[in-house]
Amino acid sequence: MGDFDAPGTHTEQAAPASSELAHSVEQFLDYLRDVRQLSPHTLANYRRDLRSLIAFCKGQKIHAPGKIAESDIRQWAATAHRRGLAGSSIQRSLSASRSFFNFMGRMHQQRHNPATAVQAPRQSRKLPKTLDPDQVSRYLSFDSESIVARRDQAITELFYSSGLRLAELVALDIDDLDRGSRLLTVTGKGNKTRTLPIGSVAMKAIDAWLDVRPATTTEDAKYALFTSNRGKRISARNIQARVKLQGRKSGMYQDVHPHMLRHSFASHMLESSGDLRAVQELLGHANISTTQIYTHLDFQHLAKVYDSAHPRAKRRRKD
Repeated sequence: MGDFDAPGTHTEQAAPASSELAHSVEQFLDYLRDVRQLSPHTLANYRRDLRSLIAFCKGQKIHAPGKIAESDIRQWAATAHRRGLAGSSIQRSLSASRSFFNFMGRMHQQRHNPATAVQAPRQSRKLPKTLDPDQVSRYLSFDSESIVARRDQAITELFYSSGLRLAELVALDIDDLDRGSRLLTVTGKGNKTRTLPIGSVAMKAIDAWLDVRPATTTEDAKYALFTSNRGKRISARNIQARVKLQGRKSGMYQDVHPHMLRHSFASHMLESSGDLRAVQELLGHANISTTQIYTHLDFQHLAKVYDSAHPRAKRRRKD
């Protein structure tokens, strides 16, 4: 049975020249080259994907485009999926086949497009990287009381305490902070504001920074909660570099970035509370579906606990 070619490879074997399907595909490729004037690279992709379809149909003893049914296209895609081809590559091949059948409809009055309703398998959603609570504790251990260290500690503690986005933290002004109530007003995506609690440890770190915060040199920086060594509002790039540097100083095995601290905040909050709606509000997500990715992280944690603790989950040692 035929299958999609592996992505990034070029099949040297010619398409079966004897079949009506192969002849129609060559007509379509000529049209793409001469009329649409597609680039050689794009044309090569079309050729590779459609030759895969020809090979599959040959294995099914289908030799004419009009004989291909939707079920055949589904089987073609399913076979590729079982062989481990990426969903994006399958989707590209399906797109090429749709274009081919659309061409057949215009040129040969073949009205039915068997690939129209067929979709590639969904890509597995990439889970965000997080730190576990012990890693967070190690990361947030600062061994200096310098002005820069106090600022960096306040920044990192606030990321983890309140789950801020990088842009939200950069834009913070001193007036956004209610030190008495330990509350913070944040302006997020879509210019929407939300009020967030600040943990006592983060509040202590912010107070320590404000006690030594240097004078500023610009009007904007005069109001900024966090400033750079040059007396300006601290930039996103500067924060990213400082967060990464602290990871290396604390001996982390991976690079730490601001969003990793936000992800860790969300994952730990959900793991402890189980309140998805509350975590959604804290993160400033417009749709709860965005927040639900952290439930997968929670299930990963539960699965590890189960595998290590349940008697029937453990593999038996060989005698």
